Amino acid sequence: MTTPHELLMKPSQGTSFSIVGDIVTLKAVSEDTNGQYTLFELRVDPEIGPPPHIHHREGEAFYIQEGELEFHLGNQTVIATPGTFFYSPKGHLHTFKNITNQRAKMLVWCMPAGIEEFFAEVGVPVDDPDEPSRPATPEAIERVLAAAPKYGIEFLA
Repeated sequence: MTTPHELLMKPSQGTSFSIVGDIVTLKAVSEDTNGQYTLFELRVDPEIGPPPHIHHREGEAFYIQEGELEFHLGNQTVIATPGTFFYSPKGHLHTFKNITNQRAKMLVWCMPAGIEEFFAEVGVPVDDPDEPSRPATPEAIERVLAAAPKYGIEFLA
């Protein structure tokens, strides 16, 4: 274990990746949190969202900052607006989609840490998190689907 230390991230700081229509900006990763959690900012382009999936290694918490997202948690569907908070425990089915024509933004905590390694493997590094994400090409989708089992992520559709 590493010794805990202070961490300061200003807006737009952090390592960013474009991943099939999303921009992920890492704010705190395993080495910063002693493996307790990963925190990232997620920018979701219009009409984009992952298929239903389950994280078998981590729980996920979501805090909506901008835009509207349709969330499905188990058998519940909610339209999430700024200020909405969700938690999806490890092993629970969930998905979300940006249902507007504007980019949405949320903070996502994954507990424990480690999902940042998945993002680094499947994502394309970007310099500016405000830039448009790369399109969800068949190759990019295949890269995500191929790597997901290695990180305990199961896509159901």
